[in-house]
Amino acid sequence: MQERNALGEFLRSRRERLRPQDVGMPAHGRRRTPGLRREEVATLAMLSPDYYSRLEQGRVRTPSESALNSLARALRLTGDEVEHLFRLSGQRPPEPHTPRSYVDPAMSYLLDVLDGAAAGTPAQVADDLLTVVAQNRTAQALLGTWVGLPRFESNVTWRWFADPSSRALNDPTEHEEIGRTYAADLRAGLGQRSARDVHAQALVDDLLKRSEEFRRVWEEQAVAALSSTPKLIHHPVVGDLDLQCDVVLSPATGHRLIIFRSRVGSDAIDKLGLLSVLGQQTFD
Repeated sequence: MQERNALGEFLRSRRERLRPQDVGMPAHGRRRTPGLRREEVATLAMLSPDYYSRLEQGRVRTPSESALNSLARALRLTGDEVEHLFRLSGQRPPEPHTPRSYVDPAMSYLLDVLDGAAAGTPAQVADDLLTVVAQNRTAQALLGTWVGLPRFESNVTWRWFADPSSRALNDPTEHEEIGRTYAADLRAGLGQRSARDVHAQALVDDLLKRSEEFRRVWEEQAVAALSSTPKLIHHPVVGDLDLQCDVVLSPATGHRLIIFRSRVGSDAIDKLGLLSVLGQQTFD
């Protein structure tokens, strides 16, 4: 008897329930079968069409964790569906409130809507420690790729203090205040977690070892979650962007949607439109 391809059947069922407009994609022409095409899912998940086809056909026995996370976002899976996906793949489901935890489908929808807006609006999703877990294409064109990097490299605060080159886009006059803001946000996130949270404590310990600047601001004991703030970005392609950085909280996951919108009266909206086009050219 032929072995049942449970993973492939589940992926196909989730693919077939989605329409292109559900995920911010144009619907071209009539479709012989319902739902998204395989190549469309592959594009959304940033996987090769061949790899995704082999997954559905049951020819990939051990899909990577990063591939599963990308598919969970692309297919707009709920928390229960993410757990099911991981179990079908023989892997342990991601723990809540960690960099591996699933992205709220509502947040995924907003990422796509903002990406498809007339001018294109950069947006990304970060956890309570400011580890980036999802980005839209305009955010990648603005800030670079932050998702799925090793160890702590997807964490905004860690990169700010451990890798000074990550500050290149920010105006130097804002560096001191940004560092204090990130440290205060990290302390707020840490306070919401268990004292036995190994990942969170390892992040702080690593920063304390690496950065004298972090040690200095950490000792100030400031506690404040990120909130809406103006931000001046020096982009190497489109020049200076005068932006407002807004933060929206997901009650379901504790993740934050961080939106970079043009400030009223600035010319950033036109430059974001150009970045949106550049993002499409890069990832299509």
